[in-house]
Amino acid sequence: MKSDILYTIHICECLDRIQSYAAGIDQNQFLASSLIQDAVLRNLQVLAESSQRLSDDFKTQHPEIEWYKISGLRNILTHDYLGIDIETVWVIISEELSKLKRAVKD
Repeated sequence: MKSDILYTIHICECLDRIQSYAAGIDQNQFLASSLIQDAVLRNLQVLAESSQRLSDDFKTQHPEIEWYKISGLRNILTHDYLGIDIETVWVIISEELSKLKRAVKD
């Protein structure tokens, strides 16, 4: 079994990429750019997959993170991609990811 450290590093890398893709743009620019959307969605999918591999102990230490929602997002991105609400994705990247980054950088 791989350690939580490996998965948290991987999650941080994805978060950094997402932040770089969304840097300096607003919601309208995000909604207008399929290229940025695709890059963000791919990294959300990858980070969600890595979050599922974190130990229960790690997740218990970070109850401020709704791990089940991250897992649910992964399922949507992987299996229900036609059901993705891109405006909700904007809310996630603009309001929620900083909390996750703090948790995995502990």
